[in-house]
Amino acid sequence: MSWSSPKSTDSNQPIDKPSLLAQVVINTRPVERAAPLTQHLQAAGMSVIDMPMLTLQPRQTTDDDMRLMRQWLEGEYQALVIVSPTAAASGLAAWQLLERERQAKGATNKDTTDKEILGIGGIEGIEENFKILAAPSDIIAVGEATAAVLNEVKLPFASYQVRQPTVANNEGMLAMPEIESLQAGDKLLVWRGLGGRRLLVDTLQARGVHIDSIAWYERTMPIDAMAQYQQWLTQLIAQQSLPQTLSVEQPKPIVIISSGTAFEHWESVVKAVAEQGLKSTSNKDITDNVALELADFAYVVLGERLANMLAEQQLSYWRVEDLAPATILAAIHPTYL
Repeated sequence: MSWSSPKSTDSNQPIDKPSLLAQVVINTRPVERAAPLTQHLQAAGMSVIDMPMLTLQPRQTTDDDMRLMRQWLEGEYQALVIVSPTAAASGLAAWQLLERERQAKGATNKDTTDKEILGIGGIEGIEENFKILAAPSDIIAVGEATAAVLNEVKLPFASYQVRQPTVANNEGMLAMPEIESLQAGDKLLVWRGLGGRRLLVDTLQARGVHIDSIAWYERTMPIDAMAQYQQWLTQLIAQQSLPQTLSVEQPKPIVIISSGTAFEHWESVVKAVAEQGLKSTSNKDITDNVALELADFAYVVLGERLANMLAEQQLSYWRVEDLAPATILAAIHPTYL
């Protein structure tokens, strides 16, 4: 039996049988984005482990980045797509800086440079007399959290409307009138992190749309990712060896994966720890108890690309179309909602 809903369109994972033990869920989202999901699943009675497989690192803002921003402000692009809250906050910092420059044109005080004002997630330092922020194109935010960053700017006259796809993924964006209407010769600007969202880019480029992007940050593996996994695995083995748990069927731990990069990091950690277990003992029965393989987990994954990656490895998964905590909970246990 498999499960699906309007927001979860693909699954090869059977619904678990009831267990006396709390369902274990590993949340691999970056620290900055993990808390709402963790709290929501804990409130539903699940045992949630925060184990980030991505950390967001700022990238140095270049002259080319600021050139693209100025071109956007001059009206050279038909639309702006913003793919994450971090990209939204960093892009807003640059936008506000350039708008202050424009409004203070002719001023001679150049003490603050572009690179001094910009930082990942930072939008402070706005002068009291800076009040207007007008968008030169359609603005599309992927997801509620991204839209919230744009909508919460503390300016009296923020002259723009943030649009969102009905479904917060590449397919949902391609179906939006603002994106669907783009044709050969049109230009689109993307605020993003390094990598990702190739379907949108490839589809529009095939249509003749020119796409520029600014990568405000990059996603790397946290330096303690393997240590965190090993610590959790040790605790799991100790728990499973307790007399009261020996006769209880424990469902597979569920891993939340939101990007291809996060899955690649998770895969490398699990395989490396399993290989260490193989080297540490020649007794296969002991090895089975001290190392888990990728197939020993079930997964909740975002979108078609990730689902295909896991299907190729014959891993159990639920596919969801957004990362709202309620959507993920419904995918794991639809009877909770």
